[in-house]
Amino acid sequence: MTSAFAAGGDHRSLPLPDGLDGTRLDQAVSRLFGLSRTAAAALVDAGDALVDGVVRANSYKVRAGSWLEVTLPAPAAPPTVVPQAVPGLRVVHADDDIVVVDKPVGVAAHPSPGWTGPTVIGALAAIGHRISTSGAAERQGVVHRLDVGTTGIMVVAKSEQAYTALKRAFKYREVEKRYHAVVQGHLDPLRGTIDAPIDRHPTHDYRWAVVSGGKPSITHYDTVEAFPAASLVDVRLETGRTHQIRVHFSTLRHPCVGDLTYGADPTLSARLGLARQWLHARSLSFLHPRTGDEVRFDSDYPDDLGRALEILRD
Repeated sequence: MTSAFAAGGDHRSLPLPDGLDGTRLDQAVSRLFGLSRTAAAALVDAGDALVDGVVRANSYKVRAGSWLEVTLPAPAAPPTVVPQAVPGLRVVHADDDIVVVDKPVGVAAHPSPGWTGPTVIGALAAIGHRISTSGAAERQGVVHRLDVGTTGIMVVAKSEQAYTALKRAFKYREVEKRYHAVVQGHLDPLRGTIDAPIDRHPTHDYRWAVVSGGKPSITHYDTVEAFPAASLVDVRLETGRTHQIRVHFSTLRHPCVGDLTYGADPTLSARLGLARQWLHARSLSFLHPRTGDEVRFDSDYPDDLGRALEILRD
């Protein structure tokens, strides 16, 4: 095995902080350098993480104050935007500054490593929309995202002015994001706020979780309709963390129906014919970046979510 220490990689050296005392080496490397747990484990296995000058195993429990030396892998080349028509993606509104789309299921917001499917940015390029050049190359113009399995309203910046204004509006919570979700069981109370910090799951790369020291995350909800096995809820996000709605309701033991990743009942999912979470970005309201007027865009439920709702109502 050839270590990157011998190959002249990107070396980092630092003392292990008190907050990581007693944690596994791979977890410590993951948290310190923002790597996925899998990438951190591979780095440790390759001998590219030394504790006090000694190669250790992934399971080694680190101690605060020990000296950590790491060679980080070279960053991967950013994925490129490939123009590609996306059936079902609908442009709700377009002007010189913004384009608002109704995103179908199975479409990512922008290209990312490992994703080979369609993207909103690729779809807009295919139909001739010129997007802002601000932001990383693969996600230029993207000011917020929806999960691949989440449908609904999404806005993309076309002008530089719009990109700056919308990024600021999202950062300072000046955008109203409303979602509808069907969650398992009945929430108690029927209306409330979930205030729980979110960060990457400590053991599953593809999941997020409520963890101490995570990023502040606030979700407001109101039950709209109750069924014997589930509830339709209106959700307003105050923050916009990855998988926020899915994580918060799963933490309350009321996961989104169909969301097998976060603990949904597979039997109920099959009965409703759902192959993804029942979660839809219902509306988006914000001040137009050029005119300053308040604008609002809405989206109806797609067919699969509508059918599942009808089954629950029968």
